[in-house]
Amino acid sequence: MRSLEEMQKAIADFCRERDWDQFHNGKDLAIGISTEANELLDLFRFKSPEEALAAHPEEIREEIADIFFFLLRFAERNHIDLDEALKEKMEKNSRKYPVEKAKGSNKKYNEFE
Repeated sequence: MRSLEEMQKAIADFCRERDWDQFHNGKDLAIGISTEANELLDLFRFKSPEEALAAHPEEIREEIADIFFFLLRFAERNHIDLDEALKEKMEKNSRKYPVEKAKGSNKKYNEFE
């Protein structure tokens, strides 16, 4: 398994070889994340989750890879440490969603009594 840094370097090398750095600013990479996520979502349109997974396994895999590509590239180009960002977010979420209130519930943190 490759580390996030190794994957980001592979993507950076791939893009540099194609002279794509000029197109990969924060705005356009954020649009790419959203676009690819919507392409994944479209595979589920008018289907149950089970139907979509059965009908489109390869397309789903490809869209997930596209989202991951854009996310890694966005983080690399904008100097975001994904490991640290996720750690900080999980710590914040653990405060917003304490086990005693959130366990087994799909309520948003501001809906807890």
